[in-house]
Amino acid sequence: MVAQKFNKGTYLEWYRSMLLQRRFEERAGMLYGQQKIRGFCHLYIGQEAVSAGMMSALKPEDKIITAYRDHGLGLARGMNSRECMAELYGKRTGSSKGKGGSMHFFSKEKNFMGGHGIVGAQIPMGAGIAFAEKYNETGAVCATMFGDGAARQGALHEAFNMAMTWKLPVIFICENNYYAMGTSVERTSNVDEIYKLGYAFEMPAEPVNGMVVEEVHQAMAAAAERGRKGEGPTFLEIRTYRYKGHSMSDPQKYRTKKEVEEYKDMDPLITVKAHILKKKYANAKWFETLEQEIKAEVDDAVEFAENSPFPEADELFEDVYVQEDYPFLS
Repeated sequence: MVAQKFNKGTYLEWYRSMLLQRRFEERAGMLYGQQKIRGFCHLYIGQEAVSAGMMSALKPEDKIITAYRDHGLGLARGMNSRECMAELYGKRTGSSKGKGGSMHFFSKEKNFMGGHGIVGAQIPMGAGIAFAEKYNETGAVCATMFGDGAARQGALHEAFNMAMTWKLPVIFICENNYYAMGTSVERTSNVDEIYKLGYAFEMPAEPVNGMVVEEVHQAMAAAAERGRKGEGPTFLEIRTYRYKGHSMSDPQKYRTKKEVEEYKDMDPLITVKAHILKKKYANAKWFETLEQEIKAEVDDAVEFAENSPFPEADELFEDVYVQEDYPFLS
């Protein structure tokens, strides 16, 4: 892959996106501990280079579908902090009207086709979305994301085979953070280099360093170009690391503190900030001001969520059927 040079604007936008995700997730974790947020909650802390590099490589009309670790991706895609926080609170003003919660952010306007709670179910759904894009000749691609645990699902193989047979414009992305729900890849699969699963279908596939935002962007841009040209799917194993547990209830006894600290030395926020300072794209004052702006944005999102109403009981019957006069709903 030919190394690509990125300009000042790209680096500053990457950093802003990653910082917003980090501060939003830190606050979400705190609010969960206060029982303001309930149910499942899977934080994206540590994986922000994946979402930032993806979004800069994709076009607004491209579709994105993912699993339940979706907060950072939704924010990176341009979803409003208020609607995201309100959805975590289960409030009527949330992105899914408070009925989806943490695992089900969704934005039709941003072509963010949602987080999905059934492990691996979004993989064939992403292939289906790509089929629609090809059928309608939109020129758009579908980024279909899943974790390393979902790579063991049988639906993956069915979707890979279909996508290659029909040359669908889909980018399959395994965000490999190594431990699925709490068991390492090495203990659950004979194939620990997950990208090689693509070879069984003669699908272009490669590993990507998910702690380096530049590498994520380059791999995504190349895969998107292939899809737009009608050359079919690509499978990217983006190797990243979550600094928190699988979910808020995870005691994290399956990995050492030393390992976590070693990965924190690769923190994409630290490395991108260092590059910005080295290139003199911004100074310390810019970072200080940005921190204040992000804090204010997250504070505002929390206040908005706190003051928003819960859905009314009859909301249970809304958004279930497209047909407004569906006869069996009363």
